[in-house]
Amino acid sequence: METKLTELLSIKYPIIQAPMFLVSNVSMVKEAMFGGIAGCIPALNYRTLDELRMALRELKAAKPKGGSFGFNLIVNKSNVKYKGQLEVICEEGCDFIITSLGSPEETINQAHKAGIKVFCDVVDLKFAKKVEGLGADAIIAVNNEAGGHRGDKSPEVLIKELSTNCNIPVISAGGVGCKADIDEMLSYGAEGVSVGSPFIASVEAGVTDEYKQACVDYGAKDIIMTERISGTPCTVINTPYVQKIGTKQTWLESVLNKNKKLKKWVKMIRFSIGMNATKNAATKATYKTVWVAGPSIEHTNAILPVKDIISKLTK
Repeated sequence: METKLTELLSIKYPIIQAPMFLVSNVSMVKEAMFGGIAGCIPALNYRTLDELRMALRELKAAKPKGGSFGFNLIVNKSNVKYKGQLEVICEEGCDFIITSLGSPEETINQAHKAGIKVFCDVVDLKFAKKVEGLGADAIIAVNNEAGGHRGDKSPEVLIKELSTNCNIPVISAGGVGCKADIDEMLSYGAEGVSVGSPFIASVEAGVTDEYKQACVDYGAKDIIMTERISGTPCTVINTPYVQKIGTKQTWLESVLNKNKKLKKWVKMIRFSIGMNATKNAATKATYKTVWVAGPSIEHTNAILPVKDIISKLTK
């Protein structure tokens, strides 16, 4: 399965274990590396810069056994830790950074000085061309089958549009749960795939057994969009609790969001409340379950070690 992505990251298979808030951890990424793919962790999964630095050092120590690893950075103003995280990552070193939600210009400039590649999340051609012009090494094409915050175009439409009009590799994000899905994405012109939801139900994932089992018990038909986590539509499993609270913002939020001066603060409060609910659901058993996942859990039928999930995706 040699592609431009396998060449870029010196990996056996063109797969990135996607960065997932609260789910991804060093153990998962190590097993991804040992399995011949790349692994990525959101920098926000670490409360302090010292914890982030320790994770970087542990993953660097695992590098001789193969694979590649990277970190995801939220690069807009909502992430007050951004500059410190970027500095630590560049000091310690990794194979790649994935940027989300903002301009990646500073990240690209600093990362390239440190010999780190930068892949940028995009949902359309306009932003893809912008990040290509800034020097991005590849594009993460987030389609409408992705888990969490997703794009609005189908994998086929988005991949073909980007691969036809851009000169850097396109990595498809969303809708991959088995090898046939990977083959399909590559046939559209992708040079690799970013796979998240199937790895939630891994032995190594640092979330509750209830969250993992939900990815086994529920399927694609049970994935719905909600505005109740961050104010921006996000995919979650349609649990009884999600059904109870509804998927739309409250009438008060709707009114306040129409006020230009208050809109930013309302979104920040909603994001904080939603992230706290997501954290509680991921880290402890509670009836208030807000489990983020994508439709690719359709192919998840057991909680397995990461190495076995990689095997399912590649054989």
